[in-house]
Amino acid sequence: MHSSTPPRAVSAVFDDPNLVAHAGLVPVMRLAERCGLSDLVTQKVKLTGTTNGAGAAADSKISSIVAGMAAGADSIDDLRVLRHGAMPTLFGGIRAPSTLGTFLRAFTHGHALQLHAVHRRFLAALAARTPLLPGSGEKAFIDVDSTHKRVYGRTKQGAEYGRFKGIRTLHPLLATVCTPHARPVIAGVRMRRGKAADSRGASKFVSEALATAVESGCTGLRILRADSQFYNAGVIAACHRAGAHFSITTGMNPSIKRAVLGIPNDAWQQISYPTAVPDPETGELISDAEVAEIPEYTAFASRKKAERVTARLIVRRVRDLAKPAVVGEQGELFPVWRYHPFFTDQPAAALRAEREHRHHAVVEQVIADSKAGALAHLPSGHFHANAAWLTLWTMTYNLLRAAGSLASAFHTKATTATLRAHLVQVPARIARSARRITLHLPHNWPWEQAWTHLFDTVHDPPAPA
Repeated sequence: MHSSTPPRAVSAVFDDPNLVAHAGLVPVMRLAERCGLSDLVTQKVKLTGTTNGAGAAADSKISSIVAGMAAGADSIDDLRVLRHGAMPTLFGGIRAPSTLGTFLRAFTHGHALQLHAVHRRFLAALAARTPLLPGSGEKAFIDVDSTHKRVYGRTKQGAEYGRFKGIRTLHPLLATVCTPHARPVIAGVRMRRGKAADSRGASKFVSEALATAVESGCTGLRILRADSQFYNAGVIAACHRAGAHFSITTGMNPSIKRAVLGIPNDAWQQISYPTAVPDPETGELISDAEVAEIPEYTAFASRKKAERVTARLIVRRVRDLAKPAVVGEQGELFPVWRYHPFFTDQPAAALRAEREHRHHAVVEQVIADSKAGALAHLPSGHFHANAAWLTLWTMTYNLLRAAGSLASAFHTKATTATLRAHLVQVPARIARSARRITLHLPHNWPWEQAWTHLFDTVHDPPAPA
């Protein structure tokens, strides 16, 4: 590929008021309107009495932030991407970045909780109007995990030196919902200070995530999956109260170690992975392992009887190639194993339960997606402003996933970056005729069919209730 004209034969001028760089925001924000985003904000978010009128027109301000994030903004200043060309013709109520920054800084903890309520109901509306979670009536997985987000500036509230030496972080907690046929969507998030323990507030958070999953149509078998940081009696009790199953990594505490070492050799079943998977401790790729099950293991035995839980302990073991085999008295070689147990009450057979538990790693894709998008920065020095920014990112993430599910089968499982490149960041020129606006988009756009299907679907008259 090379330039088709001499250098001096090309010039550039930013002077066309009828162009837009993100025409895909038209169907995406139309979908948000049809799912009642503005109405939900008006009903739930009450920033009355704030200084300088920051709480006025909260619905327009939140819609502006969501649209900016959908277009790729990862800071407050980047939200000015909405104020170019013909965008004011296509959208009303676009706010300046300075106004939106003042609005976010007006949030308190109570306002952040109000925004969480909007997020939950917005996700339920998206799931009801789009094929966002196919198969949710049969089986759904709720994955809980935490992440550390590095931040800069010593005045940023809540930032602390936590797990990583010399690095100041905030410590968000998030829960996702997925099915065997769908990529995950975000059921809930919480912003926490950098030194917050992984399990802090986990039982309440799990209860809310399970309730959100039901509101989103996950009425069949529900399985909570989590790492060993969430292996505690409170999280399992929350699953029992919600009528859900659990599948939680345990780690090797002394009680579990005794139980694992007592498994007879003939109880281990061979399992081969279709594709090699990374070992969680060494990072090496492994394709073979062995699985065994202890049908009845009582966890939290030192607690009072009401808090003890008896369920299945499923263990996967892999050869530890980093350590040499042990030579016995008669010259035999005894392999050295690493054990990875998890505690579960789900009804699937041991091999299938182990495969499904390993799929908990899908939540890491969401975390990576966030840090490549709107969470590349937590832009404010105010803790609750960053908490609101985090929740608004989750709403944007779910909105783009819903738009992708309406566009095509390929975009149902595409990443957010791909959805943005294919469906949102489409240049267009507008033309007015008979009080109608026509978008003239690029000829031979590779994803024209998917974009057109999304556009036509969200602009069709709504189906009768």
